[in-house]
Amino acid sequence: MDRSELALVAAGGFLGATLRYLVGVAIPGTGGTLAVNVLGSFVLGAFITTVSSRRAQWLLGSGLLSSFTTYSTFAVQTAGLSMTGGVLNIGANYVLGFVAAGAGIALGRRQ
Repeated sequence: MDRSELALVAAGGFLGATLRYLVGVAIPGTGGTLAVNVLGSFVLGAFITTVSSRRAQWLLGSGLLSSFTTYSTFAVQTAGLSMTGGVLNIGANYVLGFVAAGAGIALGRRQ
């Protein structure tokens, strides 16, 4: 990775983290985390099927979407839930994330 690629990842990361923060303010708690993870999965699915530019991959895939979605917050929030709430949160994030990624891939292939 050269410096320009690193700069693209950093710029995308800044944008993704900022968007993640704004979603967290608008939808606090597990709902906001679920929203960013599902939306990010959908966008990444569509992205990988439609974008071949290496620079766009660094900016949007490795930068923006990686910092927009969040596994660490999902894990910490889940650990703080009851057993039932934790199982439901895990199921919702994984099932909806996979469905969203599949839908994004299907949409991207239609383009």
